[in-house]
Amino acid sequence: MTERQSTLEQLRNTGTTIVCDSGEVKSISQYKPYSCTTNPAIILAAAKDEMNKEYVTRAVEYGKTNGTTEKERIELAFDNFFVEMGCQILEVVPGRVSTEVDARLSFDTAETVRRALQIVKMYEEKGVSKERLLIKIASTWEGIQAAKILESEYEINCNLTLLFSFIQAVACAEAGVTLISPFVGRVMDFFKEKTGETYTEDNDPGVLMIKSIFEYYKEHGYNTIVMGTCFRNNMELLALAGIDSVTLPLDLLETLSTSYNPVSQKLFPPSNMTPKLPKVNFYICNESRFRYDLNQDAMVTEKLADGIRRFAKDNENLELLFSAKILSDN
Repeated sequence: MTERQSTLEQLRNTGTTIVCDSGEVKSISQYKPYSCTTNPAIILAAAKDEMNKEYVTRAVEYGKTNGTTEKERIELAFDNFFVEMGCQILEVVPGRVSTEVDARLSFDTAETVRRALQIVKMYEEKGVSKERLLIKIASTWEGIQAAKILESEYEINCNLTLLFSFIQAVACAEAGVTLISPFVGRVMDFFKEKTGETYTEDNDPGVLMIKSIFEYYKEHGYNTIVMGTCFRNNMELLALAGIDSVTLPLDLLETLSTSYNPVSQKLFPPSNMTPKLPKVNFYICNESRFRYDLNQDAMVTEKLADGIRRFAKDNENLELLFSAKILSDN
């Protein structure tokens, strides 16, 4: 008798790459994700965990050794801890780790590029090549421009996060970014709060957004990977079976690995037919059009701003942690 496959394995079999969203290194490997993503909340939690005390100490020492001013020491320690955790994760996944640039730089292209290069340099100092990295950047106009520079001039692959719209997705594809992370659940949250409606896979606005992005990319030959994230329930996730990739927290990976609900592929690369949507070729070189179109969408405007604020707050708290340690050692 054929052994039953878990929901997680069935999802893999649709062609969807499984990525874990966690900093708990010891727990990641049991679910065999290909890659792993991190964010400021995950890294802040890791810094507070006594199990990672050694890596906090290393980051502080790196900052003290390589920085010439107090500000530089704190910044270097901050970034180096992201790298320390990333290196630990890369020991248990065969693919890549996404490491995020400070969200407080989401509206500063030059500083985003500088910090990204600094992070890549730190990884290379530890023997990790840039081919195993994705630099994670918010999908603002400035962030997308920074990603374009990193991809085209430095061959550094980027993961554009806090993406809530087709507009952002088009600009990212035009910029040649490696991967985007559309937030399924947060899109649905906005509309559920406004309407009070309970959505199904046929009308969930987050699911529909990702389907339109996936189809547009495939129809027009863009290589940018679509990695769904921030799922509120299994319905949203399984409605996108066949998507390039999904990133999932440990609790959801546990649920999927111990359940056996049938999974059917829902997304397929389009066959050779007339594209449903014409190709757009103006966002990456037209800042005013990008900002205007984004501004016209209240959901995107609200969720992008909220996401940056949340990540920035976590970064502020992480910076305070390293600041206290560096100052106490002086």
